[in-house]
Amino acid sequence: MTDHPRKVTVIGGGTMGCGIAGLMAVAGSAVTLIEVDRAAADRAAERVRREWPDSAGALTRLETTTDIRRIPPETELVIEAVAEDAELKAEVLAAAGRAASKAIIATNTSSIAISRLARAVHDPGRFLGLHFFNPVAKSALIEIVTGERTAPETVELARSWSEVWQRTPIVVRDSPGFATSRLGVLLGLEAIRMVEEGVADPHDIDSAMVLGYRHPIGPLRLTDLVGLDVRLAIAEYLSGELGDRFSPPQLLREKVGNGFLGRKTGQGFYSWTTGGRSSDAGRRDDR
Repeated sequence: MTDHPRKVTVIGGGTMGCGIAGLMAVAGSAVTLIEVDRAAADRAAERVRREWPDSAGALTRLETTTDIRRIPPETELVIEAVAEDAELKAEVLAAAGRAASKAIIATNTSSIAISRLARAVHDPGRFLGLHFFNPVAKSALIEIVTGERTAPETVELARSWSEVWQRTPIVVRDSPGFATSRLGVLLGLEAIRMVEEGVADPHDIDSAMVLGYRHPIGPLRLTDLVGLDVRLAIAEYLSGELGDRFSPPQLLREKVGNGFLGRKTGQGFYSWTTGGRSSDAGRRDDR
């Protein structure tokens, strides 16, 4: 294989899938982006173009399809980036493995056990986690997660590709939440509990972490960007695997139940209709 995968297939055209597809194209790969139908595929392609506006030449290497069976046979890397649902991911990974039997198969999951998902693929030695971060275009980190049967040469290949992608890799042994989600979600949940208890409003809690601990973004604004529904799903999974310290706060459940999912719905802990500046959305009496 070359210093970068010549052909890459990304399955899923959501926030992460579009970001990954753009990154792969800019890095020099021919990219096939797969979505469930033509309308979704067209929206995904347009989103990639919006997120990588200075890479028009690179994006000529991007094509879309709606048929997972049409993964190019010479594909060297397949990255699954569908919703954080273990059964859905397993189904997609199994289909990808059948269509691209010689490729490295990777999942972008942020929390689901790699060894669990590996049961769906034909060759677990060529399967691993490649956890990119949102927004993909600006994040410097990639978390390489190894399953029980991931081959060492697969890990080394992922390391070398990370350099081409201009991302700093960390290698993490398979464990619920890995390193990043386990720490990040715990901080986010505690911040939500502080709002719930009236300790401070979201803006001040976020400012404490940005100014006091030099975090680039506060945990509540990050929760809005990730999506409260996504954070809730991860918290429920981690609480089942690691115990009550990951139990979702009631405020998080209520906001998701009321459709306040963060930036994608215009309202979460901040009001994104005003540019994400309002902190009143997170107060207990505004649920």
